[in-house]
Amino acid sequence: MTLNPTPTSPSLNQLAAPLVEQLVQQAQALRLSVSRQANGTRIVDAGIQVPGGIEAGRRIAEICLGGLGQVALGPSGSFTGWPWELAVSTAQPVLACLGSQYAGWSLSHGEGKEGFFALGSGPGRALAGKETLFQELGYRDQAESACLVLETGKVPPIPLLDKIADQCGVAPQQLTLILTPTSSLAGSVQVVARVLEVALHKAHFLGFPVAHIVDGMGTAPVCPPSPDFLVAMGRTNDAILFGGRVHLFVSGEEAAAEDLARRMPSEASSDYGQPFAQVFKAAGHDFYKIDPLLFAPASVSVTCLTTGRTFRAGHLNGELLERSFS
Repeated sequence: MTLNPTPTSPSLNQLAAPLVEQLVQQAQALRLSVSRQANGTRIVDAGIQVPGGIEAGRRIAEICLGGLGQVALGPSGSFTGWPWELAVSTAQPVLACLGSQYAGWSLSHGEGKEGFFALGSGPGRALAGKETLFQELGYRDQAESACLVLETGKVPPIPLLDKIADQCGVAPQQLTLILTPTSSLAGSVQVVARVLEVALHKAHFLGFPVAHIVDGMGTAPVCPPSPDFLVAMGRTNDAILFGGRVHLFVSGEEAAAEDLARRMPSEASSDYGQPFAQVFKAAGHDFYKIDPLLFAPASVSVTCLTTGRTFRAGHLNGELLERSFS
């Protein structure tokens, strides 16, 4: 499984850099704050000490996609009680979603309550290439600046910032970290905007050749945030598990497209049937005890470009969405 990159492959960090600068320049209007740490690393606070907001989350989601995707906010008729949704699309779904948006870089420093841990997403991952996923994709970025998005409520320590910059191959002054607590408006929006990425990750988990995924789009309802982290996390997951819709366009054999559609939806999991916060609690707050098949959109369409046939599976679940959001 490889993207077979060429010398003209797009640079995720170069494409995202203008979006990052626009976010910084309009920080005040977007209710964000921007600061420099002692080592020069730029920190964008999107919900820790400042309110942030929905528009900030939308823009951060496009940064997470490495400048290769669009995220739009609009009305939806799927759920009468929750009539707004995010629509995500990209002409480079594998690179934008798996190569950039996926929160796959484990970042930590110290231990216990004084330690720091977060999963890094965004284009900076492709500079560091610390995950085996990049070997499978056959992609490694080169750029003079890097950006990562972290779902966290505190600023990473300086030693970790230095380590990130070093592994990205950039000076600390050329590193930007955008911090989005899950309990914030911006944080909840940028997580829900991962609806297409969740589908790509599920396809990869199922062993589907992701290089065959040519195009894609997805939608998911905007969820209300909560000051309680577990509730907030549950709602962002449920927006995708019960309200997410994805349409993938794939090459290859029709049988493979049909099989992908059948196995993709969240309802294919044995853990499906209750809000994610309850599933997480029942698993002893251990993600690794949750059936990985659960992490998927609610409804999936897969079009086989070879034959033109489209296969559909799954369904939207308004009852479970209401239980979670309310």
